Amino acid sequence: MTSSFHSILACLALAASLFCPAAQAGAQPVFPDGRVPSLAPLIEDVTPAVVNIAVMSASPEEDNPLMQDPFFRRFFGLPDRPEPQLSAGSGVIVDAANGYVLTNHHVIKGAREVMVTLKDRRQLQAQVVGSDAGTDIAVLRIQSARLKALPFGDSESLRVGDYALAIGNPFGLGQTVTSGIISALGRSGLNIEGYEDFIQTDAAINPGNSGGALVNLKGELIGINTAIIGPSGGNVGIGFAVPSNMARSVMTQIIRYGEVRRGRFGASSQDVTPELAQAMGLATSDGVVIVEVADASPAERAGLRRGDVVTHVNGRRVRSSADLRNQVGLTPIGEELEMRILRGREVRTLRAKIEAVHAGGERGGQAVPELAGAAVADYERNGRSQAVAVVRVERNSPAWGHGLRDGDIIAGVNRRRVRSVEELLAALKNTQRPLYLQIVRGDARFAIQIR
Repeated sequence: MTSSFHSILACLALAASLFCPAAQAGAQPVFPDGRVPSLAPLIEDVTPAVVNIAVMSASPEEDNPLMQDPFFRRFFGLPDRPEPQLSAGSGVIVDAANGYVLTNHHVIKGAREVMVTLKDRRQLQAQVVGSDAGTDIAVLRIQSARLKALPFGDSESLRVGDYALAIGNPFGLGQTVTSGIISALGRSGLNIEGYEDFIQTDAAINPGNSGGALVNLKGELIGINTAIIGPSGGNVGIGFAVPSNMARSVMTQIIRYGEVRRGRFGASSQDVTPELAQAMGLATSDGVVIVEVADASPAERAGLRRGDVVTHVNGRRVRSSADLRNQVGLTPIGEELEMRILRGREVRTLRAKIEAVHAGGERGGQAVPELAGAAVADYERNGRSQAVAVVRVERNSPAWGHGLRDGDIIAGVNRRRVRSVEELLAALKNTQRPLYLQIVRGDARFAIQIR
């Protein structure tokens, strides 16, 4: 009998002890072989794959020009060099042979040095392979023998009510395991930048759990713990994890390219509500209705029209506009999306190839002091400059570290629209801190903090 099967029996036995008066009044339930119900065999099997992560990053003082002035620092009695910041998080080994570790982007953002501690207390220097702010996923690499990896589970097969274990390093205390169930699926709109399709769980997740594992009773990785909702930043029974399928797709691109390369689809949509379904004569409220198709876009070339209802993408049911955006955003440039649509009462299948975002304007670009390492140019549509295109970003430059990538479109600075490089330079010079750039990447819109 496998440890996973024992674990399932354990949960059933524990449930019986809670709801069966006879079980409560009598002795504790036991297995036929006399053992007490326990998740310990499962936990002993999976926890060696979950690691603690210590990050040393630059102090915010280092981005302040005044703090870099030796006279200013001496005048106020400050140390000659700003002290680096130390933070802690969690990670999951998913490939023992190659040493790949999944964690959150926000755990290692701005890291100068990353140290991984295994369950057996070995400490290893980690290399940041790449990260993606849009999904809050990052990939590290460590080199050592005798690594234990967690196999990926299929997050698409999850159901509300499935048991789940959260494993991580809360408050830097060390490896901790909490248990609960899947409370909800497909959560979005949490005011977290980028692509949202969260698993919600009541397994306790606290600061420091970020990047840790959400595991099912088969010992499979079903999510990367990412966020919590709580008035004090602690657990109140509502935690969120990036689904394993999304994390795996992002990891594949990061390992291959060092980043996630998102392209252009060229269509916007809205959810099909019951009222809209009735008005359109639809038999179901599943899917999303297309409200705009851009000229000369992959969506237009595929034959997509305004008013079409997209019900499936690549064989997967589309639940919402956010779900469609997620699937488009995770499709590499050059690959095809197969869409099943409803046009009136007719069912059709369309195929759209995701294409790279072409900046237009000068390919050489212009340097921007506030975005060191990036070159920008006017982004022209129909002969007029509409925004600012990032035409080149040097890897590992400050602009790269902030999250800018080739092909990004800068649409605004602190909610102020910019239509040209000249307007961008003026906005960067005159805008007070904190400074945010409104970015369009493919079909996604989000903000990046510069200072």
